[in-house]
Amino acid sequence: MKLLLILGSVIALPSFAASGGDLQASDLTGVSFWLVTAALLAATVFFFVERDQVSAKWKTSLTVSGLVTGIAFWHYLYMRGVWIETGETPTVFRYIDWLLTVPLLMVEFYLILAACTNVAGSLFKKLLGGSLVMLLFGYMGEAGIMGALPAFVVAMAAWLYMIHTLYLGEGKAAVSTASPAVMSAYNTMMLIIVVGWAIYPAGYAAGYLMGGEGVYASNLNIVYNLADFVNKILFGLVIWHVAVKESNA
Repeated sequence: MKLLLILGSVIALPSFAASGGDLQASDLTGVSFWLVTAALLAATVFFFVERDQVSAKWKTSLTVSGLVTGIAFWHYLYMRGVWIETGETPTVFRYIDWLLTVPLLMVEFYLILAACTNVAGSLFKKLLGGSLVMLLFGYMGEAGIMGALPAFVVAMAAWLYMIHTLYLGEGKAAVSTASPAVMSAYNTMMLIIVVGWAIYPAGYAAGYLMGGEGVYASNLNIVYNLADFVNKILFGLVIWHVAVKESNA
């Protein structure tokens, strides 16, 4: 029944979802938008269906994973249309998406630890604060509200602050008492935060610090789409894996 409701809501999507413009096979950026859109939809259905297969303490984590991919799927419906019809970077839509999904990814870190061990509430506040600063200055740099380079420096500092908090601060203290499965998942998610999230500043640098977004718009969006694919879907799959493993145990 739940699967039918999810599929029904997808079928009832507004008309813009079906009118993607004239997608050319040679438009690799447009193709990447379509591929990530489909992958996000599949991941959303998967996470909500699998939610009923895990123990109660993991249900919220999988719900948040489904929300992350579901919100991103909705925004990608718009973003792919903007690109295919105009060839312009959908900056506003992308940052609206990140403003909602990146804090939810930080919630995931807190939930996966809270499910198995005591974790300080200050951890979530620090991660939320760092993610909002990173997004705010990233947007101001891309939108031209402030210089691209100083905005990039502040956003990078916020990202490094979150990594420090997770590796050496409250995150390290909390994971030290967690089960091996949770610790393994935590380490994998940390790898995504460090390596996977590094794709975003790489795209920003290519688009805004090496000749201008107009020159590198295609590469910029391919990089961002790849980053969303890895950091939203893979992040959720890591949580699903540990949830199933802990539930079966």
